[in-house]
Amino acid sequence: MELKMIASLRALNRGVALIIGFGLLLCAAFVLTDIIMRQIGTSLGGTEEIAGYAMALATSWGMSYTLLELGHVRIDLLRSRFQSFPRALFDVFSMIVMSGVIITIAIKAWPVLERSLANGSRANTPLETPLAWVQLPWFAGWVWFAIMSTLTTLAALSLLLKRRHEETEAIIGAFAEQETLQ
Repeated sequence: MELKMIASLRALNRGVALIIGFGLLLCAAFVLTDIIMRQIGTSLGGTEEIAGYAMALATSWGMSYTLLELGHVRIDLLRSRFQSFPRALFDVFSMIVMSGVIITIAIKAWPVLERSLANGSRANTPLETPLAWVQLPWFAGWVWFAIMSTLTTLAALSLLLKRRHEETEAIIGAFAEQETLQ
């Protein structure tokens, strides 16, 4: 059951990653168009601001994809010296800590959005972008990452308690080990 859930979450996050990737391509096309237009003496304006917003959204939403594809950087100095069960313990512990951090980030991001909504805040730029337009999807990305991290942690903890250590490592272990399990 846990492995099916993780496979479903991976598929869902691949879809999200494709959408985010398409958005980044559109942003790159927008910036390229602006660069070309500057060569002929005109500009679209606001490319730096829009590119910054695109990067913030790609970061918050892309973290879930990276998590489920085992792409986050990890330091395995101690973990790699142990056998399957202690490695799985290290993995679950690291997921619990990461989930706690991500949940905290999501909780702390809410007041930023709430203040922008309450005040009708706008960017102090020529575009005067309503900040809630950017902060709402940014906040949603952090909430999504918190949900994905929590579900992954719970699945790994369940596998660990069932003494299915290799499967635990397959869903949250180091990427090199995950490749050898497939």
